[in-house]
Amino acid sequence: MEIIEKAPAKINLSLDVLHKRDDGYHEMEMVMTSIDLADRLTLNLLDENRIVIESNNGFLPLDERNIVYRSALMLQKEFDVQQGVHVYIEKNIPIAAGLGGGSSDAAATLRGLNRLWNLKLSMDELAELGARIGSDVPFCVYGGSAYAYGRGEKIEPITEIPQCWVVLVKPRRGISSWTVFEGLEVDTLTHPNTEDILRAIEEVNYEEMTNCLGNALENVSIVKQPKIEQIKDKMLQFGADTALMSGTGPTIYGLCQKYSRAKRVFNGLKGFCNEVYLVRTLK
Repeated sequence: MEIIEKAPAKINLSLDVLHKRDDGYHEMEMVMTSIDLADRLTLNLLDENRIVIESNNGFLPLDERNIVYRSALMLQKEFDVQQGVHVYIEKNIPIAAGLGGGSSDAAATLRGLNRLWNLKLSMDELAELGARIGSDVPFCVYGGSAYAYGRGEKIEPITEIPQCWVVLVKPRRGISSWTVFEGLEVDTLTHPNTEDILRAIEEVNYEEMTNCLGNALENVSIVKQPKIEQIKDKMLQFGADTALMSGTGPTIYGLCQKYSRAKRVFNGLKGFCNEVYLVRTLK
């Protein structure tokens, strides 16, 4: 039996860090949406109790360091599954980019194994299990557009954002999330207005939405990777309606309502960076 699962990337329209919690995590507020840049996971049932991971990307570890492996192992142990799985990961989302690629792969693994091993779990149950793997996994289980809070694992679906084109640029050097949060001084951050962005989305007001976008961690990551600011400036220069860093970076995205403008931004940035993508938001 073979199951194929699509694992879409996500972008943060808003990311705010409220305070550090007693458990060591930070209290977050985020607005996220899925985009049409996706990994593709092919899952095949194995009769023997083994987890085998393969990928087209040579940089991915294929053992217990891989989030897909850990997700499969967790389900196996939790539900005493005696069967195994072979997972082939076709990687299209850049790694360590702030686009939730690993989290989305984990979510796709949970959804796929739920069917493959006939576990009969609801989406809510899968999301709850996903929270053990990583903070972005519950959002990726559902996909679409959502307001996330807690450490990012509590999800409230929202109206789909006004559909638009997304130009993504991933600088060559990645950023590890833990380095951004390490020693973070929340009082020094520029906090976006999450309520305003949620209202703009609810009213399907694209212009107002683009005016409200914000990422409290952007300036922190710019110190570590100054190229983020340069690319953001270039995006706006080439005509993007708005530009923002996604997650902890270093990927920057620009939104454009018109394809012709998005294509111009894409072409302009192709000469400036290697990894440039032009995709749509998902309906």
